[in-house]
Amino acid sequence: MERRQFVRSALVTAGLASQGAFGAEPEKKTAEVEFYQLRTYTLRTGPQIALAQSYFERALIPALNRLEMAPVGAFKLDIGPETPTYYVLIPSSSAEALVTLDTRLGKNLEYVKAASGFRDAPASAPAFVRAERTLLSAFTGWPKAVAPKKEKRIFQLRTYESPSQVAHARKVQMFNEAEIAIFTRAGLTPVFFGDTLIGSRMPSLTYMLTFADTAELAEKWRAFSADPAWKELSHRPGNTDAEIVSNISNLYLSPLGCSQI
Repeated sequence: MERRQFVRSALVTAGLASQGAFGAEPEKKTAEVEFYQLRTYTLRTGPQIALAQSYFERALIPALNRLEMAPVGAFKLDIGPETPTYYVLIPSSSAEALVTLDTRLGKNLEYVKAASGFRDAPASAPAFVRAERTLLSAFTGWPKAVAPKKEKRIFQLRTYESPSQVAHARKVQMFNEAEIAIFTRAGLTPVFFGDTLIGSRMPSLTYMLTFADTAELAEKWRAFSADPAWKELSHRPGNTDAEIVSNISNLYLSPLGCSQI
């Protein structure tokens, strides 16, 4: 089997595994959901910040748009560990395109020229402390990322780790079958929901919500927590956090000026 065909087959299988674990119909969902590469850049205070912002705005996002990957989100960590840190959310209809993205970008002369100074930064003056990539598959219950209106927003990025693959699949099922609907009824505004295919802290899922400000964030979460349907769903045997969630990461982000989300 050729390498490209193997990669495609493996990623499709991984992306559908948890969503098909309880009798879903993955064959019908394959063409509907999109994939995400979530990049994390941990920086040092100083020149790295301006260098990273310039790279996102002038090199990375324009190159991704030319590859028909849009909208691209670029965010600054406001509340969470290891600041300064930037996040970049890259959507695509193809998992393979995201896996091979760095190789494709490296062959694009326009990108290489625009990325000069960041992409080829010397060890004596690196462009970042650490760069990480996570590959995710959209939930069938929210198959495509949504870009909110261009106005002042904050974003909440939450990651749920689970103690086993079965527990993780159960949590994904909760979102697909009921929890996402409760979110939207309570006024929470999702951007994306993603099942981690390649990354750290697996098995896990990550999702992003957006709000006008922290006051709205608190108000909407109170409405969600008080919803009778959520209380019933979350206390149902097999659905409790103690059974299926081992850790939750909760980050507060703000969009960079170049962000398309």
